[in-house]
Order: sequence, then C-alpha cells, then structure tokens
Amino acid sequence: MKTFIKFILPVFILVIFFSCEKESVTPPDENIENITQPYTQYGTPFGSIPENEDIVMYEVNLRAFSSDGDIQGVINRLDEIKALGVNVIWLMPIHPIGEINSVNSPYSIKDYKAVSSEYGTLEDLRTLTNEAHQKGMAVIMDWVANHTAWDNDWIENKDWYSQDGQGNIIHPAGTNWEDVADLNYSNLNMRKAMIDAMTYWIFEANIDGYRCDFADGVPFEFWQTALDTLSTIPDRQYVFLAEGQRLDHFQAGFNLNFGWSFYGQLKSVFNGQNASNLFSTHNSDYSVIPSGKHLLRFTTNHDESAWDNTPIVLFNGVDGSLAASVITIFTGGVPLFYTGQEVGRSSKVPFFSNSPINWNANPGMLEAYKKLMNFYKGSNVAKIGTNTNHGNTNVVCLKKLYNSEKLLIIVNVQNSIVDFSIPAELQYSNWTNVLTNVPVILGISLELSNYEYVILKN
Repeated sequence: MKTFIKFILPVFILVIFFSCEKESVTPPDENIENITQPYTQYGTPFGSIPENEDIVMYEVNLRAFSSDGDIQGVINRLDEIKALGVNVIWLMPIHPIGEINSVNSPYSIKDYKAVSSEYGTLEDLRTLTNEAHQKGMAVIMDWVANHTAWDNDWIENKDWYSQDGQGNIIHPAGTNWEDVADLNYSNLNMRKAMIDAMTYWIFEANIDGYRCDFADGVPFEFWQTALDTLSTIPDRQYVFLAEGQRLDHFQAGFNLNFGWSFYGQLKSVFNGQNASNLFSTHNSDYSVIPSGKHLLRFTTNHDESAWDNTPIVLFNGVDGSLAASVITIFTGGVPLFYTGQEVGRSSKVPFFSNSPINWNANPGMLEAYKKLMNFYKGSNVAKIGTNTNHGNTNVVCLKKLYNSEKLLIIVNVQNSIVDFSIPAELQYSNWTNVLTNVPVILGISLELSNYEYVILKN
C-alpha cells in the first residue's frame, strides 16, 4: 500500500483502519459472465509452487534494489535472493504511474496492462519469470485493486468510481491518498475489467499470483470471484497474499494474510514488554486461521521501512535485528524478507524515489541470515512444529515438536547480558547447535549476551 497516511496516523490506528471495508452494493456473482478475454499463454506454467507452510518470500522494491532501479537489476541478483532460501519473489508495482496529483507512488496505477519504462519492458518481466522459475522461485506481482491514478483510462467511465453527493469522483475515504481515485465495486463492468487485467499477466508474463494491496478495502465477493476465475485457468497453481486482516480473505481463496499483530507485539517486546507476550499473540492469531493457511511474518516491509523505520533502528542494531528475525522466522508463519533487510540498511528505504541498497554493508549479517535460512528451509519442525513456551520476561524460549523432531529456540530480547534459568524439564538434555554443529548439554542456567540467540536440535 502507498501509505504516506502514516505521516499522520499511528500504526495501531492504521491497523484498525485496514480492517474496515468500503461500502458497496455487491452484484450477484452469478451475473459475472465472460469476464476474461482470451490470451495466449507465454511460457510454461511453473510447476513447483511451494506449499503454504514452505513459502519463504522476498519483497523487491525495484527503486532500491539496484542502481538502475529496474527489472534487470533483479534478474542480476536472483542467485543472491535464492541464497536466503527464498522460493517466492514479490515485485512491488511495475505499472506506469499516474501524473495527475502525483507523489510518484508506484501504487498509483495509470495502466494495469503495461510495464512502466522506468522499470523495463514486458520482455524483461518475462525474462525474470523464466529465470526465477529455472531457479525454483515463483514470482508474484503487487496488485492495486482499491483505486487507480486520476489519469488511468478507466476514469472516462465515471460510474466505475466512487463519487460524492455532487457527483465528483473522490479519493479513498478516510485517507489522504489524493493521488488516486477510489473504485466503485458496485459496478459490474469495472469488476470484469479488473479481473481481465489480473488474468492478462498470468498469460502474458507467466506470473504465479498476486500480493493484493489494501485487500481489506475491497469486497469479499470480488476477491472470491477474481481468485476463482484465475483458478479456472488450466495447469495453474498460485500464491495469493492479502495485505489485510479480514478472515474472509481465506474463504475467498487467499493463501496468506499479513501478520500485523505479531509485528506490533515484537516491537513492543524490544521496547520492554514481556517476551512471553509473543507466544500469546502467535497462539491468538492462529486460533482463527483455517488449517493450511498462514500469516506472513516480518520485521519490516516497504511501508514500515519507509514511514516507520528499518529493523536496524527499531531493534537496536545488527544483533537486535537478527534476534527479532529469529523470533519471527521460527515462531511460525511464512517469513518475509524485504529489500536491504539482509544487509542491515539503517536509513529509511523510500519507494516514491530511488535509493539504492549498498549490498556490501554488514556482510556478517548476510552470512548469519544465510545460515539461518539454510537450516530453516530443510527443517519441517522449524516450519510447522508445535510450540511450547518456556520463556520469561527477557527471553523467548520455544520448544518445537514435529513427529520425532525437536527444536529449541532461545533468544535474549535485551540489550544486556541475561542469565536464563533453564526449565526443569530441559535441564541436562542433549542437543546440537544447528548453526555450529557443536553438541550442547543444557545445565540449570544459560548466560546469553546482548540479543544472543541459540537454536538447538535434538
């Protein structure tokens, strides 16, 4: 989402706002006919879409990812992305940007069926999907269904947009997003055109799904129809990620929702709250998630690194950032990496303008992430093991169990040395450190340095 609203609203208010869906009169699904035009399939559909619990996602901010800020810059670094255990690449919007009332946001879509010359060409996008697929990675596009730019050709169809009492097209209600015009989901023709545009990229660029921006603002019935329609395309599997919190997204066909509450709790814990609150938040989140569906878990994303701050600032340096990531990755859900996170970008990462990442910063941090993810991607217990909480105020301590596999995650969330008392049932148990392969026998206590983490398998 292009959330420069965050300049004026605290995060917790924004989350509440995200839970509110715009009012609309929803046409019956059975009236939607001949939604898509026939397109010729480019390439071979990717046959290795990961199961939901196996997804490791990487969000690409094109304007930061390379010095040229284009798709070719991503193609050039596919091996580096894959080295993090990534199997799904999420591209932020690649469409031409509106010029009326513009703030140069990629979430102001001028043409749903075009690639902006700023980023490259359709052929570049095809090359990216081809090469990513060859390396075992899916590619999903960011999709903005809530609004368009004011100079999108759709604006000629006035009834496709929300209007005020005087018949003027309006920007999304309750926001300061004046660079975009709010779409009217009571209009059947607009809905057909939107689904047609989503279908276009499946055929023309062989992409593997969508991350749907501000999904909470679009009616359930539309998402259900759109995702059902895409699912009728033969030989296709998808990753559908909703940027939202509504539980009906899963019923509509989304694989994943955003894990905002865990992220908020994580920041609170690193600011002094009880570390055990994270375990409670995780359990609460997943108590209402349908089996097989998951939440996206992160220590940052494009909104947070642009408007709040980067993990280096929020979690107090490289060590704190890594500690926060270990908790996020191993507690449960689908891990997300965002452009520059892996090398510890300290300054904010804009997406209304270009600001290239220095990929040579913090090489030790990058290697730490690679080691973590090399273990994670091959471990069932790390991904889907059941959690038992053994932590306290200062230390996250989770024992994970899957069949006969056991994993113990211990993380000091304090910027100081902590002497952690080992729970009685774990005392004198035998383990192996997964990062060093060194045998470990737990005693009655364990001294942890500032933000130290220990990952043990049995």
